[in-house]
Amino acid sequence: MTTTNEIADKIAAEHNLTKAQGKAVVEAVFSAITTAATSGAETSIPGFGKFKVKDTPEREARNPATGATIKVAAQKKVAFTPAKALKDALNK
Repeated sequence: MTTTNEIADKIAAEHNLTKAQGKAVVEAVFSAITTAATSGAETSIPGFGKFKVKDTPEREARNPATGATIKVAAQKKVAFTPAKALKDALNK
């Protein structure tokens, strides 16, 4: 697994930044994606993929412990669709 600190360290090393500056860059990217998602906008990163908000309708589910039927409220989810370049890199 890769963590945000590992990503920040790699960015800092490759671009002659301090670890704090690298972490600030990573946090800024995640903040921009979060801000776009909360406003309902799609974020597209060419060569990597798209983040977009999807609405999930209300549905019925079953409690596995009791077998009782319950309602699950409608909610919004962030979906990621990988770009062709990312898919190709994974399937080399």
